[in-house]
Amino acid sequence: MWEPLWQSLIGEQDVVRLDLRGFGGSTTRPVGALSPVGDTLDTLAALGVARCHLVGASFGAGVAVELTLTRPDLVASLLLCSPGGSLIAELTPDLEDFVAAERAALAADDLEAAVEANLRWWVDSPHRDPGGRALDADVCAQVARMQRLAFEVTAGWHDVEEVELDPPALVRLDEIRCPTTVLVGGYDLDAIQIAARALIGGIPGARRVDWPDTAHLPSLERPDDFLALVRECIR
Repeated sequence: MWEPLWQSLIGEQDVVRLDLRGFGGSTTRPVGALSPVGDTLDTLAALGVARCHLVGASFGAGVAVELTLTRPDLVASLLLCSPGGSLIAELTPDLEDFVAAERAALAADDLEAAVEANLRWWVDSPHRDPGGRALDADVCAQVARMQRLAFEVTAGWHDVEEVELDPPALVRLDEIRCPTTVLVGGYDLDAIQIAARALIGGIPGARRVDWPDTAHLPSLERPDDFLALVRECIR
């Protein structure tokens, strides 16, 4: 999903496009507990990156916040798009419906239905007026392949524990001192809206950017505008 952004920025900046473990090309099962923050820190250290701007979407936004709390010296700024993962504090009815649909599909070994649930809730959004897909067919197909691969890669990882930040990020937001921008799609799920409000209220000086016409994947719905926002945040 970051390919167009990466291609646009690579001539202007040193850019690292990271697949978190269990996604994309990062398919190796963890030894011990899964630590997305630890994996990211290890990657940056191996590349010799001593300071960087972090752009995170959905689950990745939660990883970015936790990394900032773990290593504040490393982070120059944060762009948090559709904040999810560890930043979700409430199982809202729309999120509960999604979880139930995805779990039922996976329990039935129906990956197609599980992928379709992700497209229905996160791409189209139940809050958007009916009328077809929010993204064109090619982009939807890319999102579907990305999600299907994540299911396939992690199919045998049910016994893998995940490292959790203690105390959790949501009670430590006031410790974040770097410039922070939170991008929110107007059609995103209620749980994401609540997470965004928590970030804006908790991080000193955080800036909120609202795109009323997008759902959970604004970088794919408005790629040119998202590229402009990234450039603005890292200048």
